[in-house]
Amino acid sequence: MQALTQFVEDNNRWTSIFGDAPITFPLSQQDVDQLTRTIDAKLSPENLHCDGEIPASEANRRYRVLTKVAGELSKYCEQNSLTQPTMYEL
Repeated sequence: MQALTQFVEDNNRWTSIFGDAPITFPLSQQDVDQLTRTIDAKLSPENLHCDGEIPASEANRRYRVLTKVAGELSKYCEQNSLTQPTMYEL
């Protein structure tokens, strides 16, 4: 769960700028829903490729990281009887 933990920590640093409460483990259903929406948004083509401003190799790296995080989140949900919403960009 290293990728998921790192993603949550990075996300908490970003959302703290806006005064949002941090996500902590163990994750609640609300946390899972929020993380799923965040991952799905980051996987959208315009966000993944930074509107064409980054090289394809960097977009591919980001995709691999995000799909790994999504997989770990899915596994976490299975292990903790949580429901993971659909990710439309995955």
